[in-house]
Amino acid sequence: MSDLKNAIQKQYNQIISGFQDPEYILNIRKKGIELFEIQDFPNNKIEKWRHKAIDTLLEEKVSTDFYTIQDKPNPYRPVGEYFTCDIKDIGTSMYTFLNGWYVHHNQPLEFHENGMVVGSILEAFRQFPDLIKTHFAQMDPNQLDGLISLNQALFTDGLFIYVPDNVIIEQPIQIVSVVDTSEKIMVQHRHLVIVGKNSSLSLVHCDDSIHEENSFINNILEADIAENGQLHYYKMENKDKHTLLVNNTFVNQKRDSRFISNIITFNSGYVRNGIQVNLNEPGADAKLYGLYLVDKQQYVDNQVYVLHNSPDCTSNQIYKGIADDEAGANFNGHIVVQKDAQRTAAYQVNRNIALTDDAKITTRPFLEIYADDVKCSHGATVGQLDENAMFYIRSRGICMRNARMLLMYAFANEVANFVEIDKLRERLNDMIKRRLKGELSICDQCMLHCSDEKNFTFELDTTKFRK
Repeated sequence: MSDLKNAIQKQYNQIISGFQDPEYILNIRKKGIELFEIQDFPNNKIEKWRHKAIDTLLEEKVSTDFYTIQDKPNPYRPVGEYFTCDIKDIGTSMYTFLNGWYVHHNQPLEFHENGMVVGSILEAFRQFPDLIKTHFAQMDPNQLDGLISLNQALFTDGLFIYVPDNVIIEQPIQIVSVVDTSEKIMVQHRHLVIVGKNSSLSLVHCDDSIHEENSFINNILEADIAENGQLHYYKMENKDKHTLLVNNTFVNQKRDSRFISNIITFNSGYVRNGIQVNLNEPGADAKLYGLYLVDKQQYVDNQVYVLHNSPDCTSNQIYKGIADDEAGANFNGHIVVQKDAQRTAAYQVNRNIALTDDAKITTRPFLEIYADDVKCSHGATVGQLDENAMFYIRSRGICMRNARMLLMYAFANEVANFVEIDKLRERLNDMIKRRLKGELSICDQCMLHCSDEKNFTFELDTTKFRK
């Protein structure tokens, strides 16, 4: 057995002996470690990982001291004593995780008057085992890789959200995962979101660090959306260069349901975002948006997989990226239209700008169609800033630096404008401006709390620019 596998086995034994899990969770963990033993960490021989696999990055850590898992939560302290997230006026209900554990004071689950339940997934396992079993870890084993199985074996905690039928949640829920330790830590979250019939929920998900220490974060979020339900999911990433961050999102949609995701990466060490959407019943609709802004030696990988399993479903993807210096970015978009999924409408676009010759961007849009009555298209571009648009702006007396920034902002802000929470959209547009001007780096605490420190505005007519 390799040193890397030995390190993982040690962590697994620690969890099995230290956690007081119900038998059902123990069986889930056992199945996860058995799958991991077969699959191992992803390597560059696997097609979806061939551009930059994570196994070599992890092996480097074994030669010194490998990541540890915090096997119990910190003693309770009010979150405000060590962390501030000030997205002004957005009005979210914030639920915080510290070093892999849900932060609460003797209230692991909250029960709301409208029937919504929010809190620790470990406690939800104990109080609602039948409900959890119906929705938890229902992914196709053939679609799993070693990191997903690893999460199943080693997850510590996660947020459980249950929205009953006919309930509209007006106030967005915000998940904030904070790393605050001097140790090299491995964090494995397992979130579960259940949206009932005719119900609606907006979810904001942030990963943050208080200290720039080596960490390996391996998150999974599962979401089940019932008939005519809606889930808006906003994922924001502004991590330090020492972090390995892997997010996998699995969504199951029923008849006439709607799912919107918007994943924005501002800074990263190594980030991989995987999202799989299953359109299982007629009328389901998915809109998937993404933006990644990387420089220096940062790397971001977006893997999008949409399965049209039923007729009369629609999906639309728009992902955009800008890479500077020696940064790398990869996009892999895969749409599958099954044989019986007639009258499918599926669209996919990936556009990229490489600002230097050393920046490397790869893109692979892919359609796999078995039905004959469909409307499907895909396209991908990797280029540089439009010289004609640059000339037009420069001829108006704008310097080269500002002209470049204006063009990049016109290119990038389309994705942020799909955010339907007004105040969040304003903050994100401001952060995009700051990032493109080189003013935004990894923050000391929440990625959004600094957005009011310096305000600037400019007007531009985007109709003059070619996309």
